Amino acid sequence: MENNKELRDIEIAKLAFIGASIAAIGDGIGALAAGLALDALRQDHQIQNDNRNASFAGPTQVQLDYYIKELIRIRNIVG
Repeated sequence: MENNKELRDIEIAKLAFIGASIAAIGDGIGALAAGLALDALRQDHQIQNDNRNASFAGPTQVQLDYYIKELIRIRNIVG
C-alpha cells in the first residue's frame, strides 16, 4: 500500500514538473512575442517620425528661401 502511494506521489510530481515546464515555456514565448511587438512599434514610430520630419522639411525650406530672398531684396533697396 505504501508503495502505491509513493508511485502516485511520483506521478503527481512528474505531472507538476511537466506543467511548470510548459508554463515556463509559455511565459518565454509570451516574453519573446512582447519583445517583437515592442520592436515593431519602435520601428513604426521611427518611420512615422522620419516621414513627418521629411514632410515638414519641404515647406520649411521654401519659407526660409522666401525670407532670405526678401532680406536680400530689402538689403539691395536700402543700400
